[in-house]
Amino acid sequence: MPDTPSSALPRQVADAYVDALVELDPVTGTYLGVRESHALLPDYSPAGQEELAVLARETLARLDESERLPGADAEAERRCARLLRERLTAELAVHEADEGLRTVSNIHSPAHSLRMAFTVTPTDTAEDWAAVAERLRAVPASLDGYRRSLALGLERGLLGGPRATATFVEQLTEWAGGDGAGRGWFEEFAAAGPPELRTELDTAARGATAAVRELRDWMRDVYAPAVKDAPDTVGRERYARWARFHNGTDLDLDEAYAYGWEEYHRLLGEMRKEADKILPGSDPWEALAHLDEHGRHIEGAEETRAWLQNLMDEAIEALDGTHFELAERVRRVESRIAPPGSAAAPYYTGPSEDFSRPGRTWLPVDGETRFPVYDLVSTWYHEGVPGHHLQIAQWVHVADQLSRYQATVGQVSANAEGWALYAERLMDELGFLPDPERRLGYLDAQMMRACRVIIDIGMHVGLDIPADSPFHPGERWTPELAQEFFQRHSSRPAAVVESEMIRYLSMPGQAIGYKLGERAWLLGRERARAAHGDAFDAKKWHMAALSQGSLGLDDLVDELSRL
Repeated sequence: MPDTPSSALPRQVADAYVDALVELDPVTGTYLGVRESHALLPDYSPAGQEELAVLARETLARLDESERLPGADAEAERRCARLLRERLTAELAVHEADEGLRTVSNIHSPAHSLRMAFTVTPTDTAEDWAAVAERLRAVPASLDGYRRSLALGLERGLLGGPRATATFVEQLTEWAGGDGAGRGWFEEFAAAGPPELRTELDTAARGATAAVRELRDWMRDVYAPAVKDAPDTVGRERYARWARFHNGTDLDLDEAYAYGWEEYHRLLGEMRKEADKILPGSDPWEALAHLDEHGRHIEGAEETRAWLQNLMDEAIEALDGTHFELAERVRRVESRIAPPGSAAAPYYTGPSEDFSRPGRTWLPVDGETRFPVYDLVSTWYHEGVPGHHLQIAQWVHVADQLSRYQATVGQVSANAEGWALYAERLMDELGFLPDPERRLGYLDAQMMRACRVIIDIGMHVGLDIPADSPFHPGERWTPELAQEFFQRHSSRPAAVVESEMIRYLSMPGQAIGYKLGERAWLLGRERARAAHGDAFDAKKWHMAALSQGSLGLDDLVDELSRL
C-alpha cells in the first residue's frame, strides 16, 4: 500500500486504499478510467486474493490510527470512516471463509469481470487498441489464476453449486465460439481494431479464446463431476455472511423473510386491480401474457436500443430542474446492447471518473427482436434515469466533496439497488406510469423483487413456507419449489427465470437488497419529511441524498433522516 502520512485523516486513508487497489485490480482501474490499467488484468489466484486481503488489513490498521486524529470526527470524515470500516470488514469476512475458492456464477465471477472489462476499455485510438492487445495477451494467465483458486477449493472441499457450474460451462462455450471452430467472443471484439494492429490483435484474441476453451474443458471435465452432489444452497451461516457483504447490515433474516411476504400480498392486490383494467376477470399473469401478444412492442434490437435512449433522455428533461438538479455531465447516459453470452438481466455500468466514458445501460437481446414496452419502461427507470445512473454518476460528480472511495469502489449493493427500486416507485408517484399497461409492468417488477426476498432467504436458509401461503403451505423451500414459485409470479420467459435462479443460488444475499434497500430509502425519506414538516423540499432532499456517497443499510436510514 502506498505510504500515507501519519497525520492522514479517514478520507485520505480511503483514497490511498483506492490507489493501491487499482494496482492489484486493473479491472477496477479500467472502470475508474485509469489509463495504466487498460492493458492489465488481475491475479485471480489464491495468492492474488490474499494480496487484496493484506491490503484491507493494512488499511483498517491505518484507519484505526486516523480516527484518533483531531478532525476525524468531522461529518465528512466520520461518514467515510464508517463506510470504509464496514466494507473492508465485510470483505475480509468473506475472504477468510475462503469464499473466493468457490466463486462460480452465471453473472459474477472473475471470468465475468475479466470479459466485461473489455466492454468498457477505451477503443478510440491505435494506442487504445495496443492496450487491448496487451490485455488480451493477459487473459490466459488471469483465467489460469482463477482455475487454480477453484482447484484449491476442490482440494479443501469448498464447492461451487452444480447448477451454476453447468450454466457457467454453457457460457464459456458460447464465449469460445461454440463447440466447433467458430470465432470466440474475444476474436469478435478484436475484429474492430485498426488494420495496422490486425495481426497482433488477432493473435492475442486467439490466445484468449484458447484460454477460455481450456477453462471450459476443465470446468466440464474436472470441476462439474466433482461438485455434482454438492448443494446449490449455502445454509444460514454462509448466507448471513454474504447478506452482510451485499447489504451492509447484519440482517434479522426471519424478519426480512416476513417482510417479503407482506410485500407479496400487498403487491398482489394492486396487480389484480391493474390486470382487471387490461383484461377483465383475469389474474395479473394472464393479463401480462395478453400484453405479450397484444400490448405495445418495439420491433428490432437497434430500434429498441434507440427507444430506450429516448426514454432516458425524456426522463432527464422532465426531472431536471423539477425533482433533481443535474450537472451537465450527469445528464449524459448511453443505451447499449449487451454483448452475447451475458446473463438475461439488463444492467448498468457507471462513468469513468473524468466522464470521458459515460454511464451506460445494457440490454441483453439473446436473439430476440421484439420487446414489450410494459417490461422496458420501469426497468429503464431502474437501470438508467432516475435510477442507477443518477445515483452513481452523481457520486462521481461530487467525488471531490466525498472521497474517491465513497464515490466508486465503496459501493454497497443494497444501497444502489434500493435507490434504483425507489426510483421506479418515485416515477409511479410522479405520474410517469399513467396507463394500466406500464403500471402493471412496474408492479410485476416490484413483485419480482418481493419474491426474491422470499425465495432467496427461504431456500438458502431452509425456511418453511407459511401456512397461509397460496403456494405449498407448510413445506420447506427447495430450489425447485423456489423456481416454480418464481415462474408462477413472473411474466418472464422460462429461460430468464432459469437465469435468475442461477443468479440467486450463486450470489446469496444479493437479490434481497433491492426490496430491503428500497425500504430503507422510503423510511429515510419519511423520517426526513416528518422532521421538516411543511418545509420538506423533495428536490433538495433527493440531491443531498444522492450526494452523500455509498452507505450500508446500517447507516443509510440514519443519514437520510438527517438531511
